[in-house]
Amino acid sequence: MPSSLPLGDPAPADGVLPAQAGIGAEARGFSLYAHIPFCSVRCGYCDFNTYTAAELGGGASQNEYAQTAVGEVRLAARALDASGVPRRRLSTVFFGGGTPTLLPARDLAAILEAAVSEWGLAPGAEVTTEANPDSVTPEALLTLREAGFTRVSFGMQSAVPHVLSVLDRTHTPSRVPEAVRWARDAGLDVSLDLIYGTPGESMDDWRRSLDAALASEPDHVSAYALIVEEGTRLAAQIRRGEVPDVDDDDHAAKYEIADTVLGSAGFHWYEVSNWARGVPGDGPENGRFECQHNLAYWRGGDWWGVGPGAHSHVGGVRWWNVKHPRAYAARLGQGDSPAAGRETLDDATRLEERIILELRLATGLPIEVLPPTSRHEVAGLIAEGLVDGPTAFRGRLVLTLAGRLLADAVVRRLMP
Repeated sequence: MPSSLPLGDPAPADGVLPAQAGIGAEARGFSLYAHIPFCSVRCGYCDFNTYTAAELGGGASQNEYAQTAVGEVRLAARALDASGVPRRRLSTVFFGGGTPTLLPARDLAAILEAAVSEWGLAPGAEVTTEANPDSVTPEALLTLREAGFTRVSFGMQSAVPHVLSVLDRTHTPSRVPEAVRWARDAGLDVSLDLIYGTPGESMDDWRRSLDAALASEPDHVSAYALIVEEGTRLAAQIRRGEVPDVDDDDHAAKYEIADTVLGSAGFHWYEVSNWARGVPGDGPENGRFECQHNLAYWRGGDWWGVGPGAHSHVGGVRWWNVKHPRAYAARLGQGDSPAAGRETLDDATRLEERIILELRLATGLPIEVLPPTSRHEVAGLIAEGLVDGPTAFRGRLVLTLAGRLLADAVVRRLMP
């Protein structure tokens, strides 16, 4: 089952935030995340807060979920107003899960419509939904585009049947290009998610998946190393010796292959696990296909997370909702915030998180934000080839390819 929620302070029933949440808000972007916690099957590697019909139990209805989520959108608007946080148009909206497209497209549209009615959309706003290749139809994708969605992220994971089988994925490789074509016909930008390092996946398997992804001509590719989480079915299979364990050297080699293959195809890395088509930068079309919603997370922006287990952050205040859809619906049904707890981040914690997140970006981390003890590490990181020397001399730390492979170690050395 999914991992437990963090500890924190009690959250008030009305959802009102401390006064500090509104300070400087006009200068920050605002995003919405909508968690759709439903899956047709639970993949063996998944540790997310998701539920199949059998796991859902009584008192929670997939059919009524959209209206429950709309209830939280309305509560969010009231709570932010009462907290003195000025209304800002949404820069990005992201529907994740789970499999959001297990809900009818009209339900996703209803949640988006409620959010737009409260805050509006900024010019050029990015609106994304995740989807499985076998959970969409041409008609549903067209409905989403007409409702204001601009982008779909398909969980491709692999193009190799035996790898998909280990991951418990339900689609066939041939469904991916078909789903991409439907999305294109509807006018949506397309991202493909890949996973590397699955037990039994060879180097040739991984190259085959990369080639298949590029053959579909996506705008964006995410590639994540498989992490085996305790409590998952895959972890139990590895423990029993039914499948081999994952291997760090295998992960590193496959990451290097991905960076080479994607770079040769005209994709630039802009975050350790993400590549986008086109030219990086801040021009009108530069960075056009980078995921703006995830960039908002990595840059410490403000977002409200709707749904069971969803996390939110506004002005250094972070909170999280109760996990089970039944408890979530019950809280909102009685007019209360579904927040289970919250914390107010102090300056030291905010700096640590900034180091962790911004160092993952191709734009890097300003050296000036580091305390003197951390700055002393920079020369060694340059000498070891983990950060780019010329960029560091211009005041920013940007990871080299070797540094991306050892990003966690670099972060540890820079921590105050």
